[in-house]
Amino acid sequence: MSEENNTALQQAMQLMLNAGDAKKAAHEAIEAAHDGDLATAKQKLAQAKETLNTAHNTQTKMLTSEAQGKKVELTLLIVHAQDHLMTAITYVDLAGEIIRLYQRLAEDK
Repeated sequence: MSEENNTALQQAMQLMLNAGDAKKAAHEAIEAAHDGDLATAKQKLAQAKETLNTAHNTQTKMLTSEAQGKKVELTLLIVHAQDHLMTAITYVDLAGEIIRLYQRLAEDK
């Protein structure tokens, strides 16, 4: 395995790890909001966004490397990692909307 492909596989694993952590924190944020703990919900959502940012930075490194001409074999693992990232981005965005709805419901009581 070439050094470029090894680096790409390590980056793919980092993407999946960070995307999974972001999604988990977002889910915990929704659960906290459901339980009426909006402070924890907002803290968990901030954590999810920070972890998602780390994943996004890894993706940017991968894209920059390819743009600089460092070709990497496209593997199922890399595709899977990108899928995890996109799912996490959507989940974190929706978690933010759900938390805002719970907050609005709490204010209307």
